[in-house]
Amino acid sequence: MATQIVMDHTGDTRHIFDAMDENALSEAEGRFKELTLVGYTAALRTAPGKAELMRTFDPTAEETLFFPRLIGG
Repeated sequence: MATQIVMDHTGDTRHIFDAMDENALSEAEGRFKELTLVGYTAALRTAPGKAELMRTFDPTAEETLFFPRLIGG
């Protein structure tokens, strides 16, 4: 099972999906596009405490993190 973790002001929301299920994979890709379109940064967790920036949806990613855009003041 693959996981998309969306971080926001309330903490995090986890979306778990089966990458072998076409419908679930389509939903995950749609979520990826929707979140990155509104400014979230997507990162692939490569090891504990390590992540790599993602620009496109990777259906083989086990864990994708989404960080909201930081707003300075």
